[in-house]
Amino acid sequence: MAQTGVVRGGGLADGVSLGVLASWVPRDAVDDAVEETGKGARRAGGKLPPHVMVYFVMALALFADDDYEEVIARLAGTLQGWGCWDGAWEVPTSGGICQARQRLGPEPLEELFGQVAVPVAEEDTAGAFLGPWRLMSVDGMEWDVPDSPASAAVFGYSGTGGDKAAGFPRARVVTISECGSHAAVAAAAGQVAGGKAASEQALAGRLWPLLEEGWLLLADRNFFGWDAWCAAAGTGAALLWRVKANLRLPVLEVFPDGSWRSVLISRKVNKDAARAKIIAAARRGEDLDQDKARYARVIEYEVPDRDGNGKNERIILVTTITDPRQASAAVLARAYHQRREHETGNAQLKTCLRGPGRVLRSQSPDMVRQEIWGYLLTHYAISALICAAATAAGIDPDRVKFKRTVRIVRRRVADPAFSP
Repeated sequence: MAQTGVVRGGGLADGVSLGVLASWVPRDAVDDAVEETGKGARRAGGKLPPHVMVYFVMALALFADDDYEEVIARLAGTLQGWGCWDGAWEVPTSGGICQARQRLGPEPLEELFGQVAVPVAEEDTAGAFLGPWRLMSVDGMEWDVPDSPASAAVFGYSGTGGDKAAGFPRARVVTISECGSHAAVAAAAGQVAGGKAASEQALAGRLWPLLEEGWLLLADRNFFGWDAWCAAAGTGAALLWRVKANLRLPVLEVFPDGSWRSVLISRKVNKDAARAKIIAAARRGEDLDQDKARYARVIEYEVPDRDGNGKNERIILVTTITDPRQASAAVLARAYHQRREHETGNAQLKTCLRGPGRVLRSQSPDMVRQEIWGYLLTHYAISALICAAATAAGIDPDRVKFKRTVRIVRRRVADPAFSP
C-alpha cells in the first residue's frame, strides 16, 4: 500500500475502502492514540480490539447507509487479509459492536485526528499557496443528532429559544482547513446551547494555538474580535480576516494599491481621548502597547451584484501583511474568496459522506462525539487521497469530484487504483 492511497494486489472485497483510511490514518498512529488515551484492550484475544473499532468508526462514515453488522463484515475481510483478524472469528452482533464502541469512547479518535491531520498540499498543488503562505481557513458547521434526552441535555437546540421547536439537537464543530485540499487539520467540537461559551468563536479559540508560521488564515467577519485576533496573530501565522462594516479603522497611510495602514484598538480602550492618543502615536509610527493596539492593513472593495447579501456590498478585510509589496490589495482580495473552499469541504462532510438531511446515528453524547471524529478522519483521508492524486496529475484538486471519489472508494473492484 503506497502513501498515495493506492492499494495494490488484493482480491479482498472492499480492500480499497480500508486501504484509503489506513494509508492516511496508519495503524501505528491508531495504537499510539489508543495508548495515549488509556483505552487499550482489557484482555488479549478480543475480536473487537481498539484498533479495529477505530477503523470501524471511520468506516461508519464511509458506509453511512449500512448497519453495524454489514460494516464490520466489510472490515473483517480486509483485516483478515492483513493478518489483523482471525478467520475463525464470527462477525459480532450489533450489541457486541455497540459495547465495543462504548469501551473505546471518543477520546482515541480525537487524539488520533490531532496526530495525523496535517496539511497535505505540496508546493505544486494548484490553488494551495499565495506566495510563501499556505492558504488556510476557519469555519464552523452544525450536525443534527438524535433527539434523545441525553443528547438534548448536552448539545441543546439551535435558535434563539434553544428549545425543541428548533428541530433536532445539534452539535457544533469548528475546523481549520487547507483551502487547496479541503482537508481539515484542526477541529473543536461542542454543543450549540450555552451562549457565548458554546459559540463558534469560543470553539475557534481552542484552535488558535495550533496555527503555524507560513500559514495565511482566512476568516469571515463572524470570527473577528480583539482577543481572537491577538491570539491568532501571536502564533506567527499571517491573517486575512473580514470585519464588520461598522468597525472603526482610522486611515494612517494610503498605499498605491488603494489599501491603507491602520490600527486595531482593544475594546477595553473605550474612551475617545484614549483612542485618539493611540491613533496619534500610530500616525507618528511609534511602537504601540500590544495589549491595547496593533498595526494592521485594510483592504476595502465591493462585489457588484453579489447574490445572497445584497448588491454592491462592501467587503472590508484586515491583514497582518502590512507591506503591500508582499501582496497587493487585489491579490489579497482574490485570495480571501478562497475561503469558500472551506464551505465546499463542509458540504462534502455533511452531504456526500453523511447524506443530505441525515441525522447522526449515535444516541448518546459520547458516541455522537466519537462519530463526528470518525467523519472528520474519513473526510481527511479522502481529501488527502484526492489532493495527492490531483497533484501527481498536475491538475487542481477541485477538478476531482469528491462524491465520485467516495463512490470509487466504496466500490468493490479487483484493481482499486485511483486516478483523477
